[in-house]
Amino acid sequence: MAPDPFPLVAIRPIANAQNEWVALMMQGAARQALDGAALQALFGTPDLLAAVAPLDCIVVLDSPAVLSPSLLELLPPQRVLLAVRAASLAEEGADAHLARLQRDGWRVLLDGEAAPTSASLAVRTVARDCTAAAPVPGTLSPLFGPHLAYGIDSAARLRACAHVGFGWFEGDYPLDQPPHEGDDGGTRKRLLTLLALLARDADSRELEGQLKQDAALSHHLLKLVNSAAFSCGTEITSFGQAISRIGRRQLQRWLQLLLYARTQPEAPPNLLLPLAALRGALLEALCKRDGGDRDAQDQAFMAGAFSLLDRLFHMPMAALLADLHLPGHVDAALLRRDGLLGKRLALAAGTDAHKAQLEEAGIDAAGWWQARLTAFHWAIQVARNV
Repeated sequence: MAPDPFPLVAIRPIANAQNEWVALMMQGAARQALDGAALQALFGTPDLLAAVAPLDCIVVLDSPAVLSPSLLELLPPQRVLLAVRAASLAEEGADAHLARLQRDGWRVLLDGEAAPTSASLAVRTVARDCTAAAPVPGTLSPLFGPHLAYGIDSAARLRACAHVGFGWFEGDYPLDQPPHEGDDGGTRKRLLTLLALLARDADSRELEGQLKQDAALSHHLLKLVNSAAFSCGTEITSFGQAISRIGRRQLQRWLQLLLYARTQPEAPPNLLLPLAALRGALLEALCKRDGGDRDAQDQAFMAGAFSLLDRLFHMPMAALLADLHLPGHVDAALLRRDGLLGKRLALAAGTDAHKAQLEEAGIDAAGWWQARLTAFHWAIQVARNV
């Protein structure tokens, strides 16, 4: 594969305390800041901000000095937040530069601890790496924000960060969700049965029979197919209508995602839902880019959507797949990350991608970027309508 000059960028979803995606953090591999050339390449493409709307973008900078006048013209302040490393405040002119950025309307987060200076006092909203621990209470100003905690890897760390005043959160904590207290096992059993029916292309009446046993799933399905993002123009009031109006292929796809929808009315949204949608849409986009037919695209989407079932049900993936009878290459991808689909699933499940991994998966950097924009666009819409 020929060298690809397009930068490799990690895109990390940011959620608020209500489990809603609110922004995307743009960084290099291993949480490195992006330089001016990388930012020029990303925001010079006209589809970035449109694809992720209405979410904001947070760009992490080693220094505000990388923001040339031409680059600032590409970064609309109403959509882009600047997370500036605290160490850069020691640079000559940092005070004036940050003051000018804020005066011109940019929202600035101070990333990391800083010695008190006029610049650090002027930037009251902060970002903190909470991989090791949350800051102690009382260190965040409650009058400013939302403050961002990133690198959160557990539900316990999430609670600790929220307790000290953070309002935006990033990390792998959605993978560490405990079972909801109101789940008595009945919903899990029905969902697993529905999965098996979907996998063997069951008759619509069988699917409808299962859905009728779960009012929450039925409600979410009708809400989704009648949403502004997916509506066919006529209100759909029954499962039979949904099949005849929107088609079985799309309906099955949405049912795969509705497995992740909240099952209790009082529960917050499940952050596994947009992640499953993202993985499925990403693998589908890559398959389509290769010229895969509709069946291949559906199987790629299924692999991505099902890749979080072990986290959802708190069961080994092998046990979940035993009765589903998925195609062999989908099973291999989900269980062992084998084959081309498995390599791509490993990329989709991670955050950082290296050129060697992309080459093994048959993807160039520009194609990886475009597929992720497509996937994020779809996942954002799904999350807002379920």
